[in-house]
Amino acid sequence: MRTPSVAAVFAALVVALAGCADAPAPDTALPDRLVEAVTGDGAFRHLAELQRIADGNSGNRALGTPGYESSVEYVASTLRDAGYDVQTPTFAVRRFTVQDQRLTVDGGPVPVAALEYSPSTGPSGVTGPLAVVAGEGCQPAALAGIPARSVALVRRGACTFAEKAATAARAGAAALLVANNEDGPLTGVTLGEDTTGAVPVGGLSRADGQALAGRAGTPVTLMLVTAVEESESRNVLAQTRTGNPDEVVIAGGHLDSVPAGPGINDNGSGVAALLETAVRLGGSPGVANAVRFAFWGAEEVGLVGSTQYLRGLSDADRARIALYLNLDMVASPNAGYFVYDGDDSDRVGAGPGPAGSAAIERALAEALTAKGAPPAGTDFDGRSDYGPFIQAGIPSGGLFTGATEPKTPEEAQRWGGTAGAPHDPCYHQACDRLDTVNRTALDRNTDALASTVARFALLTTPLTGR
Repeated sequence: MRTPSVAAVFAALVVALAGCADAPAPDTALPDRLVEAVTGDGAFRHLAELQRIADGNSGNRALGTPGYESSVEYVASTLRDAGYDVQTPTFAVRRFTVQDQRLTVDGGPVPVAALEYSPSTGPSGVTGPLAVVAGEGCQPAALAGIPARSVALVRRGACTFAEKAATAARAGAAALLVANNEDGPLTGVTLGEDTTGAVPVGGLSRADGQALAGRAGTPVTLMLVTAVEESESRNVLAQTRTGNPDEVVIAGGHLDSVPAGPGINDNGSGVAALLETAVRLGGSPGVANAVRFAFWGAEEVGLVGSTQYLRGLSDADRARIALYLNLDMVASPNAGYFVYDGDDSDRVGAGPGPAGSAAIERALAEALTAKGAPPAGTDFDGRSDYGPFIQAGIPSGGLFTGATEPKTPEEAQRWGGTAGAPHDPCYHQACDRLDTVNRTALDRNTDALASTVARFALLTTPLTGR
């Protein structure tokens, strides 16, 4: 049986809702009107302001910097001027930093990366014989008999990094090396901020791990100079003064950049699309459901702002969130057009989102297709602020134009651009500036956001399938 489109279901249900005596009278023309009102040029003006802020504040808008605080004030004042109820709640951030990371084996250097929240070795490092462990180092028996104060080498897999580090500590190792189980370096992984009883842990590529596996007993010195800094940051939350507060549509994206640059695509582009949509919608629109725009802090150090926000809500307040839309990088220079795969129809990676996510995917896909950019799916890989919402069971979706992964020939034929080149060659670099953004992608994604926000602001019934 052919599944009806979101638009068809939406139209039928709005008619039904309008006939209910005790329901708010929705402005059924809102989706079309909002899409007509928002513009790529309007979003670009917000991007230009974020670039100006970064240029005046050491070139970035990162956590704990004047550039981030100026970004918060700009977003908050823009939303207040548009008539929203705006809050900028603070939250605590534990930030892991690495001052130095070096590994020498028998006097020669080997590339190493400290795992997030690894204990520090101190500036002198730790020195001991290399103890090669068969397997992943998850069971105490695997490390039984290793020399005291040795540096153990294990493979990734089978248990968490924190469990490996604790097992090595109990066996008397001075430090631990974990070799990747796939090609490439072992980066972007963590022991977890609450880890205790662990030795310092460095990550190796699979190739380097295989090379070291034949050098048991060789003298090794590992230096991981790390620290955890305590600080505060702020989110920006803005909610309409109309609409049912027990059925809230949230659209959000992260406001911070990395320290290396101004973060204009990542994620000034998402911020700009959200601001343009919010300003054009206005603080008191004709909606059935309240709309909340969220601008998250400290995303670049582990999704901290969105995670802390959800942790701080009561069960009742979490239940009032109907859905979450995420915008993180929507103007990549060599843009693809991706929507998060809510129904897992691609059968790639993490699986489907919570029930209702498929309806969000369809709504976003219809909106992009209407603008001449039929999208492809992308996996919920947990690397952006939708992650905490999915973990809380909240229907989620979002837009993405790609990062370092190369554009395929099929994607170039579908959307234009350069096959084989990264979607964003300036990802997390100083060159992520205003002059690199794809203004066509920014315009299309702003339209798609506006259309989808307006649809669900009128009616969230398609999420449930009823």
